[in-house]
Amino acid sequence: MAPASPLLALLGDGDDLERVETALRSSVETDDADLTDIASHLIRAGGKRLRPVCTVVSARTSGLATSDDVVLGGVAVELVHLGSLYHDDVMDEADTRRGIESVNARWGNLTAILAGDFLLARASEIAASLGTEVAALLARTIGRLCEGEVAQLRRAFDRERTEAEYLRSIEGKTASLFSAACRIGGLVAGLPRPNVDAVTEWGLAFGMAFQVFDDVLDLTATEAELGKPVGHDLVEGVYTLPVIRTLAEGGAAAEELGDLLGRPISGAELDKALALVRSGGGVHSAVDTARAYADRARAAARQLDPSTAGAALAGAADALLDGLG
Repeated sequence: MAPASPLLALLGDGDDLERVETALRSSVETDDADLTDIASHLIRAGGKRLRPVCTVVSARTSGLATSDDVVLGGVAVELVHLGSLYHDDVMDEADTRRGIESVNARWGNLTAILAGDFLLARASEIAASLGTEVAALLARTIGRLCEGEVAQLRRAFDRERTEAEYLRSIEGKTASLFSAACRIGGLVAGLPRPNVDAVTEWGLAFGMAFQVFDDVLDLTATEAELGKPVGHDLVEGVYTLPVIRTLAEGGAAAEELGDLLGRPISGAELDKALALVRSGGGVHSAVDTARAYADRARAAARQLDPSTAGAALAGAADALLDGLG
């Protein structure tokens, strides 16, 4: 996905991403071979590692080489992300994740939940080794992830879900972890407090833009582009910003969409709902909101020295804006 490219290009100058990958695999090794296998399942499947990349790049705005502690900070953040995916797949009854069989489909829900808990525990253990401020930040972030998920579940299939509720939910579920990833990088690297705050703001704004953009793609992209079925959120009863704004527009299309929602849909009804959302102004309006958050991220990056990794943070926001069209 476009937003990652400037960050990954920066890390391509060295072995930082490989260091993160090696440490990530090592972090879930235990004396129990079965648990190691289960905990490593999604790690082996790969991924962009966006959150640890954010940790490393934020640290490198110091102009210094990446320390082992910074790498561990990125690993802790990625373990929280992976643990949340294990739990999400149980709630969604997902069969696949990242193109492979999901943990819950292969080993069962109970094992998936326990393995997700194990990943969160390992993340907390690593964070504790990096100091009390990092440990408290990661614990608080895990709490915010749970709050965001509960808020979303509470509004499942609810046509009255408000925009404010949606934004609070994605800030907890997505943006808070991006923000924490950046802040951990800044703290561990010993950045001046104004710079720590700047990378934290970048992570929050970028995470919000990233999630809104992702929600737009779920409704407008093709299955080949997404690598998964289109309209998954509608099927799960998660009404995201484009849907909320389409319903708020009023008129015949909004009324027809409202009649389809509020219950599980599939097949022709799902296709009709997607067509109604795509034909209204809700998608364009949501893209404008994502663009505004990306602008905020770029403004935060301007507070950093452009001769260091700060330029990569600004470039990532630019790439996201380019992707929004």
